[in-house]
Amino acid sequence: MFVFVCVRCGAELTAPLSQVALPVHARQQYGNGLQLPVLMESGTFAVEPEPWGPPWRRWEEIDPDEAAARGIYAPLQALSDGAPGAVVIAPGDTRGAVLIPEKRGGACCGFAGGDGPNMACAACGLPVASRIDDCSLWQAVWLAPNAVRRLPAEGADAGPLSWTELLAEGTGVPPSEPITSWGEPFRAGDRWHWSPQWVAAAGQGLAHLLVASEGQAVAVQDGLTATMFQRALDTLLPGGKPTRRAVLAGPGQPARDADADILLVPSHPRTGKAWTPAAPAYLVPLPFGVWLRLVFPEPQLPVPASGRIPDGVLRDDPPTPSVHNVFRIDREVFLRTLARLPAVRTPWLREITENLTQHMRTGLF
Repeated sequence: MFVFVCVRCGAELTAPLSQVALPVHARQQYGNGLQLPVLMESGTFAVEPEPWGPPWRRWEEIDPDEAAARGIYAPLQALSDGAPGAVVIAPGDTRGAVLIPEKRGGACCGFAGGDGPNMACAACGLPVASRIDDCSLWQAVWLAPNAVRRLPAEGADAGPLSWTELLAEGTGVPPSEPITSWGEPFRAGDRWHWSPQWVAAAGQGLAHLLVASEGQAVAVQDGLTATMFQRALDTLLPGGKPTRRAVLAGPGQPARDADADILLVPSHPRTGKAWTPAAPAYLVPLPFGVWLRLVFPEPQLPVPASGRIPDGVLRDDPPTPSVHNVFRIDREVFLRTLARLPAVRTPWLREITENLTQHMRTGLF
């Protein structure tokens, strides 16, 4: 367990926290004008290993060798020259920090962090963090790496759960959820969206699937897995009979199909490490909560085989409302992931990134 303190005066700025993996959707912007929930579970923190935040440089200003040295192998819109190591926590876990109201960062509904830290240490006034709560952004507080330091705190850290314990806990992420527009009253009947976490996970997974394909057609399993990936794979890869298969694999699962050499596996929510099988294969990581719901979909409630529910029978937990919009993959997560895979330098993958605007018009992203 750790607490984070101000580097200038030593005042405590957080509650005791334990470290977890940085969520795939940590930097996500989802939809337009939507009110997203809190990013981090209370009592946890995660570290962004890469530079993030101002100042930014456009890709045209960056030497390719410099980008490659930072592990980036394909063009992005811009790169940050900020300090690496920002720490993200739940807003409710902050202590002894106050907002700087004039530093809204160009936000329209809250704070966006575009002007740098917008929270100051209440004891000495040093800017120490950025509160993020603007529309379509995950609510979080990002501690500035050069303004805080962490110290051991009292309290036992139980350590990461085993894969068996994670399965027994059974905490999955539903594929759809109700999300209301900013400032509007919630009406559950017409506010169901694909889960932002699933959309971000698909961005990460698709980048790995394309690399694993080596330019050949790929088929994934039917059901939700196909909803996430198959339309994009069919569009971005050559047509014809799929020559490679990608299947779900992981703890508690039966042996994989003999002809599947691409495995969709879970990442540990605490360590971020992917589950590793005994036999070699290309591993496509997915957040554990998303993977769990792909492997164990929501059970269907018992209903009559045909016709209406009989008179006098009441249903007290109706099925989850359907999402009528087509599933779209998170473009920015896809690009950020693909740009950091060395294989993106191959001509056919580079062509995909260069034609991404065209694929956005088709509704893939």
